[in-house]
Amino acid sequence: MATAAAPLTIARIPHPAPTAPDLREAAIADPGFGRVFTDHMVVIDWSEENGWHNAALGPRGPIPLDPAASVLHYAQEIFEGLKAYRLDDGAMALFRPDQNAQRFNASARRLAMPEIPEELFVEAVRQLVLADADWFPKVEGGSLYIRPFMFASEPFLGVRPAKQYKFVVILSPAGNYFKSGAPAVSVWVSDYTRAAPGGTGAAKCGGNYAASLVPTSEAFAHGHDQVVFLDAAERRWIEELGGMNLFFVFDDGSILTPPLTGTILPGITRESLLTLAREEGLAVREERYSIDQWQDDAASGRLVETFACGTAAVVTPVGRVAGRAHDFTIGSGGPGQLTGKLKQKLVDIQRGLAEDRHGWVMRL
Repeated sequence: MATAAAPLTIARIPHPAPTAPDLREAAIADPGFGRVFTDHMVVIDWSEENGWHNAALGPRGPIPLDPAASVLHYAQEIFEGLKAYRLDDGAMALFRPDQNAQRFNASARRLAMPEIPEELFVEAVRQLVLADADWFPKVEGGSLYIRPFMFASEPFLGVRPAKQYKFVVILSPAGNYFKSGAPAVSVWVSDYTRAAPGGTGAAKCGGNYAASLVPTSEAFAHGHDQVVFLDAAERRWIEELGGMNLFFVFDDGSILTPPLTGTILPGITRESLLTLAREEGLAVREERYSIDQWQDDAASGRLVETFACGTAAVVTPVGRVAGRAHDFTIGSGGPGQLTGKLKQKLVDIQRGLAEDRHGWVMRL
């Protein structure tokens, strides 16, 4: 009978020169999103010969990379996004990190990459958050944004799955995701598409986001905060808002969100909001919804709210939609009551202010 492999231990490498407290406090006073990084990172290697090995938590710094590394040529790269929160009693907590580990491995399977043991993924995140807990920003709604990622590091120019990979976790103190500060975002309906049936739309890989940069820049150029993608086959069904899932609230109190058909990323915030909405007794549908119907329902008043959700921005009201063939306002153009209620319920659970009946919060 085979003996199970012992869990991999993450070694600690002392930081020779951590950031001075006064410089750290200045950096996290107004961190924005994705601009400030903490002192440490976790790196774990994988090879065909040795599996997962060389796990270490040490000083954050450049990663040596051969110019022939497969990731630079064939884009074998995936990532995740989750947050650490500060609870009322001062403890740090994660929100559903097991779900991020599962989605990370689903992305790995789609990109022909090795799966990482879920417990190792979560432990790497846990140890790094505790190591850099002093970087938690004191701004309202602040968090430590956690970015686990994996890439093909083997020097090889043939088109095949690599035989060497690096799994890395870094932290970024975070404030608000959207810079406009508006009560609701304005979005642009793109002529570009994000994902096609049979593609990588359900995987969280860098290529999906690289392909979104031109349409997102187009949205910015037209004075909007984000871009809405329609389906690739018919160019009529709403899919995602940039990298966020969309919800539609109607005058009868029902909620609709596009179904997960392989072209939409299965959001953890999305699934959590669906659970909370159903617990509120709301009728929730996962059905296709067209851009023309969105405009017609907004004009008639049948549609009263729209919101987007994701780890980075949590829940964001959508107030205006524009495009080459569309231009309409949703409700009053500001945040809706149900949007605010669902967001508050979720945030209160994440920050330990409400009962966690589902075991979603992991105290550190």
